[in-house]
Amino acid sequence: MIFRTLLHVLFLSRRKPDLSHDDVARTNFITLPTDLDVNRHMNNGVYFSIMDVARFDMLVRTGVWRTMRERAWYPVVASETITFRKSLQLWQRFTIESRIMGYDDKAVYLEQRYVRPAADGTPEIYAQGFIRARFLRKTGGVVPVSELIEAFGAPSSGGLPEWVERWGADVALPATRAEAPSIWA
Repeated sequence: MIFRTLLHVLFLSRRKPDLSHDDVARTNFITLPTDLDVNRHMNNGVYFSIMDVARFDMLVRTGVWRTMRERAWYPVVASETITFRKSLQLWQRFTIESRIMGYDDKAVYLEQRYVRPAADGTPEIYAQGFIRARFLRKTGGVVPVSELIEAFGAPSSGGLPEWVERWGADVALPATRAEAPSIWA
């Protein structure tokens, strides 16, 4: 996966048009033999890894990557979920559509879709993922969303859908282990 990431960050993304935070970033891929599982379709874990590469493409094209490097910040995934509709097979070409959905007081939310053309040429969604991301400082600590907005501006997409806010709250882990509910108790 490091090869795909470097290929996009260092070469391919820099040759594509710049994007605003409200644009949908489209990143093209092909299913490789190393992406397959024993069922000969793309492994479910690989979907998340390729979504990472597509997010880096979006970061480069929106200019966020440059600012992050200047300020010694880096992005991390706090939570993610994916739903599968169809399997991707060996050598199939697909596009990941990435967009910023919005933010709350702690995180930025993104939607990413695996898309291929259907028989009639219309886009068909093969999988859809949602990501809750945060930015950290290399010196330690979390970059507050207010500081992100100051550095990058706020997307004009408006507020988050209520179900996304609920999901973000439901999947967030408490600050300490003692506060965490457990099914193992």
